[in-house]
Amino acid sequence: MKIIPYGKQFIDSKDISAVVKSLKEDKITTGPYIEKFEKKVSSFLKCNYTTVCNSGTSAIYLALRAIDLKEKDSIIMPAMNFIASYNIAKLLRANVYFADVDKITGQVTPDTIIDCYKKYKLKKIKAIIVMYNGGYPQNNENFLKIKKKFKCFIIEDACHALGAAYKIKKRYIKVGSCEHSDISTFSLHPLKTITTGEGGIVTTNSKKLNHKLKLVRSHGILKSKHHWKYNIIEYGLNLRLNDFQCALGISQLKKITKFIKKRKQISLTYDKFFSKLNEVTLPKKDKSRLSSHHLYIIHLANKKNLKNKFLKYMLKKKIYVQYHYIPIYKFNIFNGKLKLINTENYFNSAISLPIFFDLSKEKQMYVIKSVYQFFKKKIKL
Repeated sequence: MKIIPYGKQFIDSKDISAVVKSLKEDKITTGPYIEKFEKKVSSFLKCNYTTVCNSGTSAIYLALRAIDLKEKDSIIMPAMNFIASYNIAKLLRANVYFADVDKITGQVTPDTIIDCYKKYKLKKIKAIIVMYNGGYPQNNENFLKIKKKFKCFIIEDACHALGAAYKIKKRYIKVGSCEHSDISTFSLHPLKTITTGEGGIVTTNSKKLNHKLKLVRSHGILKSKHHWKYNIIEYGLNLRLNDFQCALGISQLKKITKFIKKRKQISLTYDKFFSKLNEVTLPKKDKSRLSSHHLYIIHLANKKNLKNKFLKYMLKKKIYVQYHYIPIYKFNIFNGKLKLINTENYFNSAISLPIFFDLSKEKQMYVIKSVYQFFKKKIKL
């Protein structure tokens, strides 16, 4: 059996045809596909403005530049996340403060944000970054209350959550609509819900923020009606997504409902078997929250070396499982000492199992049987 990854892209003939068609256009960068893709995303998420860029990391960079994050500004973010948001905030010389996460979801909560604010005796914060680990959105409306209380920006690191939604007053709201945030950022990496190879998305309902996003994405250039006349009014970089990547994105977006439906089916099959396994704990689910099912996370007993033994065992079975994530404060890049209780508990117990669109029933059952075998349990099919 070939190695089963924890995630992978799905590309079909329609995607390939769309890319080939775009490559035959006169312009394959800064052409018509960029604006078309942005409009499609805005329509899907029901937000006012969309900016696409060349990676999820660039999306976070653009978001932090758009809110004018400066040296010594204070920003709160999850201790449990990919390194990108921390790296960028530090490169912009901001003061970064880590909020603890829920020990099961791995996400910051309103309480952990407020605890962080009080712990460090912060008088003013520029922004709070929240992240929907695994693609499951929580506390959106309560984060908005904190934003209003602290008079700061809320940035949703929604890299896992394209297609996720939450229900308020009988209405489902898409993550990325920015109804309860200032800016949302997404990744279009091959492991995510849809892909453009590498790529990112930033959404907002603010005309002012959108103007800054567009400027910073392309060298800070302000164009005139004549192509030879332009001005530089902002420090910026080339963070553009090209046209054939946008063509792929448009084609992939057409399949997003189908992708999420299949991921949900895989998730429900896992739930069916792992809910019977006492050695495994599953996150609780709320029907008012619709996940994108980017990750399928289980929790093992928080025992010394159990997680690493499990990882090594699954690797022998040719199954790639993954940490999501290593706490940022454990890396050498973090210059200090920190240990957050819930973050540690999450890190010591959480494992991501394979979930992707074309994961076959046969391979999924092999993953399930392997988990049962690790715990020396018999599986009833």
